Amino acid sequence: MTTLETRVSIAEALTTVTPDGLPFRFTAYDGSATGPEDSQIHMHLASERGLSYVLTAPGDLGLVRAYVMGDLEITGVHPGNPYALMQMMLNQVHFRRPAPAEALRIVRGLGWSHLKPPPPPPQEHLPRWRRTFEGLRHSRTRDKAAIHHHYDVSNRFYEWILGPSMTYTCAVYPSLDATLEEAQYEKYDLVARKLDLRPGQRLLDVGCGWGGMVRHAAREYGVQALGVTLSASQAEWATDAIKREGLEDRAEVRFLDYRDVAERDFDAISSIGLTEHIGVRNYPAYFGFLLDRLKPGGRLLNHSITRPDNRYRPVGAFIDRYIFPDGELIGSGRIISEAQDAGFEVRHEENLREHYALTLAAWSDNLVHHWDDAVAEVGHPTAKIWGLYLAACRVGFERNTTQLHQILATKLDDNANAHFPLRPTWLS
Repeated sequence: MTTLETRVSIAEALTTVTPDGLPFRFTAYDGSATGPEDSQIHMHLASERGLSYVLTAPGDLGLVRAYVMGDLEITGVHPGNPYALMQMMLNQVHFRRPAPAEALRIVRGLGWSHLKPPPPPPQEHLPRWRRTFEGLRHSRTRDKAAIHHHYDVSNRFYEWILGPSMTYTCAVYPSLDATLEEAQYEKYDLVARKLDLRPGQRLLDVGCGWGGMVRHAAREYGVQALGVTLSASQAEWATDAIKREGLEDRAEVRFLDYRDVAERDFDAISSIGLTEHIGVRNYPAYFGFLLDRLKPGGRLLNHSITRPDNRYRPVGAFIDRYIFPDGELIGSGRIISEAQDAGFEVRHEENLREHYALTLAAWSDNLVHHWDDAVAEVGHPTAKIWGLYLAACRVGFERNTTQLHQILATKLDDNANAHFPLRPTWLS
């Protein structure tokens, strides 16, 4: 039992590790409090289990666990869009690591019993070291399991968040007042223009999701389009959408690993949101495979989330356990280098960072609008996870901790002809 002389309140412990203070009100079940009393946003640690989550998984993981399980309560923001809180947490709250003696005093004062980890929420994926039963990192079996964890939540749930386009990648906003659907159309059309798609050409879309690019290319450009995805739910939805739009003669989506595509001599390949899932070490094989599937003069458009630098580091625990298991990010420089080393000639690249912040804001608005339906479909904990994830990612793009790059490359023919115009045509 902790004695009165050594007891430390939860608010005191929090104040010790946040020397600049909190911009929101914090209270705890032990009666302690800190932060401005008049703050609209209020965070309440409601139970000893919540404290154990925080102490046994320092950083974002412990806070997320407590929040998902209901032990950390947040008021003043909608759970479907806690953007204001995420702005405060990521921009204004600065944690410092206490010295060993100070950390020991805090833990002793809070109680040693809180160092026993509670079971994690059922929505949490296994830590990296325990995923070996699914196969080696980025093996076909393990990649399929990772994709299943994130993308096979519920097609209906995704329809509510993503809107009619069912497009789960960064949109391109032609103007600030454009709707999400207009921006997603512009994204697909920009990709098509960069690839210089023309009727009768063959397009391969790897990691095609719900078939948005496949259907756009077939419908708007008369292209023979093949998409592949590791999500069975996505493939089923995309196939139905292709039938509804009467595109069966020009569009196809397969439940297939991109590495198992047997066809060759494609005029163009689009990869929109796949690179984040394949692993940096696998870039040589990835770009080599895509180069091999293109005909001479063919183009590749690689669209992916990136870091603002080229130093490799793992993604955070929250993203890895709850959102994208085994996901990896690196800077655009590394991606360009790997594409060049594989034999591509890189012709153009651009950063669409601000566009992804706008896209995430629109998805958050959709989640709030459909909140009751979303909770009924996937449960309150999963819906809260998504609200937190979308808002945090939005702040990340705004703060330039993440970026979004489109890289356009071509496969030269035997005479080093890129089959490329002297000046870009997609801007006209």
